[in-house]
Amino acid sequence: MMDNLFLNRYKIFFFSQIAVLFGSLLFPSIFINDLVSTILFQINLLAGILLLSKKKKLMWFSISVLIITTVILTSNIIKNENGLMFNFIKMSAYFLFYALVTVELIKQVWKSSVVNGNVIIGLISGYISVGLLGFFICISIEMISPGSFLGFTEGGTLTENAMYYSYITLLTIGYGDLLPVSSAAKNAAILIGLTGQIYLVVITAIVIGKYIGQAKIVNKDQ
Repeated sequence: MMDNLFLNRYKIFFFSQIAVLFGSLLFPSIFINDLVSTILFQINLLAGILLLSKKKKLMWFSISVLIITTVILTSNIIKNENGLMFNFIKMSAYFLFYALVTVELIKQVWKSSVVNGNVIIGLISGYISVGLLGFFICISIEMISPGSFLGFTEGGTLTENAMYYSYITLLTIGYGDLLPVSSAAKNAAILIGLTGQIYLVVITAIVIGKYIGQAKIVNKDQ
């Protein structure tokens, strides 16, 4: 069973990411912000542990992140607290986890000799993970220095707006409804946009190049 799960690790991680991104379509915003969003992140963490299960040190680090964030979540529910320090610890733990996962996904995609469905899903998951890294950076900046982003407290929850801002910046859409105001926020916007472009130009191009080369070999054999 575990071998079968590992073979489908990219798909499991990808669909858990989709649940994190689009869970608000199924649940009211208040529940997504307070409870369901965190639970979906925990499920994504579990999927990430499976993704990193062949790297023992990384796997145990991911398990530690899962334990830390679960303890904070449970404590907040029981004590009805939402302290800045605990939230910052949780966001930092998530950030480190997604940084490791992103690097590991890029390495696995980069080293893949055959481009198949799993590699494509891994490539997409890596891009989604970059957006989640941007989300944790933005929400941490806003928590430490409220008002760093104009519009984050309007028209939705902080979590929704930070997630939305990260991805429209990553995708270079930039509607202008949310704006970076502080120096840290502006630097974060540059970092997110630049990382997204590098990922598309370099990593995606490498995979496409491998696929084209693979197709040429198949055609020659035929």
